[in-house]
Amino acid sequence: MKILLFGKDGQVGWELQRSLAPLGKIVALDFGSRKFCGDFTRLDGIADTVRAVAPDVIVNAAAYTAVDKAESEPERVRIINALAPAVLAREAGKLGAWLVHYSTDYVFDGSGSAFRVETDPTNPLNIYGMTKLEAEQVILSSDCNHLIFRTSWVFAARGSNFAKTMLRLAQQRDSLNVIDDQIGAPTGAELLADITAHAIRISRQRQNISGLYHLAAAGETSWYGYANFVLNFARQEGVKLTVAPESVLPVTSSEFPSAAKRPKNSRLDTRKLQSTFDLSLPSWETGVARMLTEILEKPL
Repeated sequence: MKILLFGKDGQVGWELQRSLAPLGKIVALDFGSRKFCGDFTRLDGIADTVRAVAPDVIVNAAAYTAVDKAESEPERVRIINALAPAVLAREAGKLGAWLVHYSTDYVFDGSGSAFRVETDPTNPLNIYGMTKLEAEQVILSSDCNHLIFRTSWVFAARGSNFAKTMLRLAQQRDSLNVIDDQIGAPTGAELLADITAHAIRISRQRQNISGLYHLAAAGETSWYGYANFVLNFARQEGVKLTVAPESVLPVTSSEFPSAAKRPKNSRLDTRKLQSTFDLSLPSWETGVARMLTEILEKPL
């Protein structure tokens, strides 16, 4: 099997290079790749790359993810997040290749408190969510076999993340205010990559599983709950923090105004994924604890 991976240096792309390796030959690209084009602003170059590599599977882990900055450059965001995936879907269809694509809970407006299923109405609140939804719609209406995984609150030990920020601030400040009215499930890039590899194996034998799936760790928490889990874990590991537990305070989203509006309810119902691929998803705490064990071995 030949796999063409875009976004190799991102959090998910980095883990995918590991998880996909046993499946076959991987051509892994990022925006700066030279031999083949991995720059999603060059749509003709992306099409040429797919034709030249002629993969059996295309995995798209590339995206414009700076949610607030996206509000100020919607044209560029749409090219990267919607038009480039449309090119991949078109070229995958011509080749008879599978396309794996990642989407987001931001396609929903975050109303209510129910876990969203794949068929629930979408209503994105920001440019990022709008462009990710457009990509979903184009891929779903294409003639290529596809796996679209909607996920939420992605983290990894590699690069910057919420946990590292909380640990750094907790060593510098006497108090912390953390948003408590946005609810979701922190989901590890490691988990996304491993499930992707498993799903690709299954898809090679069962083409009827082509479709859209929610993929997130089990359980739910707020950013405030997430922060407390991180800081309590660090204390138990002997990390010296300036902030006391009672000085980590819950606040509403309005206390942190941002350019892009965020959904308050990011709960995703993953029963379709678990049933189709015979999986049991671990709790978000399991993934975060594993990530913390890794990063606490290094300087923050």
